[in-house]
Amino acid sequence: MTREEWLEERKKGIGGSDAAVIVNKNPYPNRNTILLWEEKTRRRETPDISDNPYVKYGTEMEAILRESFRIKNPKYEVYHEEYSIIRHPKYPFLFASLDGTLVDKETGEIGVLEIKTSSMKNSSAQEKWKENIPDHYFCQVLHYLNVTGYSFAKVFAELNYGEDYQATRTYTITRANFEEDIKYLEKEEIRFWKEYVEKDIRPPLLIPEF
Repeated sequence: MTREEWLEERKKGIGGSDAAVIVNKNPYPNRNTILLWEEKTRRRETPDISDNPYVKYGTEMEAILRESFRIKNPKYEVYHEEYSIIRHPKYPFLFASLDGTLVDKETGEIGVLEIKTSSMKNSSAQEKWKENIPDHYFCQVLHYLNVTGYSFAKVFAELNYGEDYQATRTYTITRANFEEDIKYLEKEEIRFWKEYVEKDIRPPLLIPEF
């Protein structure tokens, strides 16, 4: 699949980056339920943010960090296919494009690898990454676990504290610990798609409480 085909397919369903918007956990003012609905119903083009310096840096670092994770974690086989889409077996409008797929060499368990880069420019950002990953990324990972059926996820994050100090950290999310959250997210995503997108009815505006 080419990048252009991949971008077009992303308009036909709900992906990981959409999940937090639907359950009101997205922190960005330019992403909300109304704008997402307008994108999915083709009333509005999805903004191209590929030239944003932070987005561009994250994109360029992805392959490097994936290889770094592989070297640091030899117990896993690491696989990646560029511009690939995995669909939920029952709800094909729910899809995932993974940064990597992990296979535990000892147990055979399969997991999601999610790569992140984040600026730790203030105490608020540092607090969000202190014990767990930020809520909107957590929703993204739960979405991926639901779509794939995999048993765990590893979030490998490069945290940038300044020009002279970057650190990597790995966060583990085990599916069995969050089955209720996954079910809730799936229910809300199905409701958004079937009640608003397919019926072409404008959803209520949800404003995150941050």
